[in-house]
Amino acid sequence: MKTTAASIATTVLALLTVTACAPHMKYRTVHPDVCVSPEPKPTPECETHALQQLPGNNGSSYLFGFIEFDDQGQLWDRRQMRDVLTTLQTGAGTRDLLMVVFVHGWKHSAAPGDTNINTFRAVLANLSDAEALLAKRTGTPVRQVVGIYFGWRGGSLPVKYLENVTFWDRKNTAQKVGYGGVAEVLSQLEDIKLTKDSIVCRDRTVSKNDDTLCSSNTKLVVVGHSFGGAVMQTAVAQFLENRFVQTTGPAGRKSDIEGFGNLVVLINPAFEANLFTPMSDMAAERRTYFSSQLPVVLVLTSEADAATRYAFPIGRWFSTIFEKTHDRQRRNAETGQTETISEHDANVRAVGHFKPYRTHHLYPTEERKREELKAASAADSIQMFERSRADWVCDAPGSKITFGDVVLERTTNSAGRNPYLVVYVDEQLIHEHNDIDDPRVIEFVKQMILISSRSEKQTAINCETR
Repeated sequence: MKTTAASIATTVLALLTVTACAPHMKYRTVHPDVCVSPEPKPTPECETHALQQLPGNNGSSYLFGFIEFDDQGQLWDRRQMRDVLTTLQTGAGTRDLLMVVFVHGWKHSAAPGDTNINTFRAVLANLSDAEALLAKRTGTPVRQVVGIYFGWRGGSLPVKYLENVTFWDRKNTAQKVGYGGVAEVLSQLEDIKLTKDSIVCRDRTVSKNDDTLCSSNTKLVVVGHSFGGAVMQTAVAQFLENRFVQTTGPAGRKSDIEGFGNLVVLINPAFEANLFTPMSDMAAERRTYFSSQLPVVLVLTSEADAATRYAFPIGRWFSTIFEKTHDRQRRNAETGQTETISEHDANVRAVGHFKPYRTHHLYPTEERKREELKAASAADSIQMFERSRADWVCDAPGSKITFGDVVLERTTNSAGRNPYLVVYVDEQLIHEHNDIDDPRVIEFVKQMILISSRSEKQTAINCETR
């Protein structure tokens, strides 16, 4: 009798576990045509399309595409990827593109109505308006803003409170996704940019010692949140390390650091600091960067992110209990001092919470309730961009760069214009792990995208007159 009862209980528990799992499925249908929606929120017939065209706020529009991956990190459907890439390749043939990739994190997916999708759409609409106004002011052709949303199963157990136990399981999946099809798709997207660059270079008379003119206005920015940050780090880390060493400029001279695409943004990324060690070490060894150096990596971690600040190191402690570590010594060129780095701490702490690797702090200019905040207008964004771009170029010890309602303050152990920014964010701006909706943070990220994708290297700014 007891055996029968136990069997029934086991069966019921197994059924509950199975039925409670988040669906492992593709949400966006394969269709070669772009579904045009007249409303900011896609019409029902557009909602499940992998390719959409949506309006901005002031007459502009942007493209929105979805590419999805399964739990093993492989593409759900290669046709879906090909449809998105073919549309972009065709578009790049007639105009410049600003391609922005977003990889969601824990508890999210590509399902219609996901809050990360809604936030990403709002950013793209705002960005397309800013692009239209910038083009008008500079007399240049308008770039087509394109958003590409990478979907994967960020939550495996959609049961309130119980879903929190999936944190470490989803970390392993995120790294599978980064090692799988994501690297291929990112490389394909960067190839669109590089192909456009090569056409521009071919059509211009360029000095053999000056490759800065071999650059089109087609740019690529990739953004990862939470475990989406782990996906991105896994996919592009070796590209970044190689390009720090293989700098651009005449042979035999160290010049500007190139990144993957134009900018990699990681928001509350859930991966250990040790994975960022090569980049942090290389950056620490270099004291000066040219005024033409642009941001390459932007890591934003909230001091109030309990998931990566507390839960993450607990899980890492158990999973690394048999690993061996030691204290390392490294030379910091900015301070002229030798730093001691605890390899153990770097192996269990998330990158943003590991103090030795931080380069900046981000905090509000004043305390304000979020409901009192309004998104900056396109005109205000452009004025902000012109100021912040100049402040970035003229970055000096002790300088603070203001981006509207927030201040970016550099730490004393980081060189000016360090292209690898590891930023600790005030809890007023990002309240917790999944909080990425503060308009001040969105505007700051947008400004960094504009700086990295709109600043012409050959444009001089006289810092002495500022």
